[in-house]
Formats: sequence, structure tokens, C-alpha cells
Amino acid sequence: MEKNIGSVDKAIRIVVGIALLSLLFLLEGDARWWGLIGIGPILTVVLGWCPAYTLIGVNTGKTKQS
Repeated sequence: MEKNIGSVDKAIRIVVGIALLSLLFLLEGDARWWGLIGIGPILTVVLGWCPAYTLIGVNTGKTKQS
């Protein structure tokens, strides 16, 4: 797995992930479980790799230049 997420992308994903996870505490009933979707963006930040970016050929991280 080659890292394909840059620093700006990581910051955005952390904010979105935390915002989604906060739905667990802000909403009531069955709708609150939608907040678990926030695990996805946070997991991609931890791994530094996004499977969707791999499929479409995007790389927002630093590239090695020779």
C-alpha cells in the first residue's frame, strides 16, 4: 500500500470524521448510528491510504521525484 493522502486531505478527513462521529451523541433514536460512518475517514487518515483514490488514480500526497 503506497500512501496516497496528503496533509490537507488528512486534516479535512479528520474534521469530517469527528463531525460524523459526533452524531452518535447529538441525535436520538436509530438515526444516531449514521455517525459510525465517521470511522471511515478517520481510518483512512491512520492508514494514509484511500482505496477509492487508488481506483480512480488520485494521489494527494507527496510524490517521489528523482
